Amino acid sequence: MLVSLTIVRYPKYYIPLAFISMAIFRIPLFLNKNITFSKLLGCGKNGTFDINPDYQQWGLMAVWNNIEDFEKFKKDSFIWNFWRILTTEQWTILCKPYESHGKWDNKEPFGNPVSDKNFNGKIAVLTRATIRLNRLRNFWKNVPIVASSMNGAKGFITSVGIGEVPFIKQATFSIWESLDDVKQFAYRQRQHAEIIKLTRQEDWYSEDLFARFSIIQSFGTINNKNPLE
Repeated sequence: MLVSLTIVRYPKYYIPLAFISMAIFRIPLFLNKNITFSKLLGCGKNGTFDINPDYQQWGLMAVWNNIEDFEKFKKDSFIWNFWRILTTEQWTILCKPYESHGKWDNKEPFGNPVSDKNFNGKIAVLTRATIRLNRLRNFWKNVPIVASSMNGAKGFITSVGIGEVPFIKQATFSIWESLDDVKQFAYRQRQHAEIIKLTRQEDWYSEDLFARFSIIQSFGTINNKNPLE
């Protein structure tokens, strides 16, 4: 199994086309039998996790059987050619599921991978949730706290805020130097640990998913750089 996340950036004058593409792209994605799961995504302001959307930056997460299926998509698909012509930047990270818990739209898109206890390398983390309407205020009130603590955390490389539905269906995809750094932030960083406890006590989410990935490849740029170089 291979997971790809592609983030693209449009010039301002193509923002209307970016919106239109979110409807058009659903057709070729549905027809592509090599994709087992896919989500078209918006991004937070400047690509961060933010309540304010960035109308220039958009994404696609997809799950493939193998890297050959992804390479065929990259070479031949209408979507990739659309991006090549109309966007100013494209950045893609290819990953292999390391572990996954929870569901995304009532599916387990990354299966139930068996963790390699000897893994030693950079790791990507996806946290995704559907937020209950009566918990939106509490969720967004705490977002700046988590974002600021993440940016200063040991081993943190970069993150992107992504979502399917504004305000309600939200996710963060972050990249870290090591699994130990992820665990240090997730369970031992006081502010983050307290917010995790609060989400459970107040039942913020109607559905959530947490996944970790080993990184295979990163290519292209976003905001003029490849985050892993």
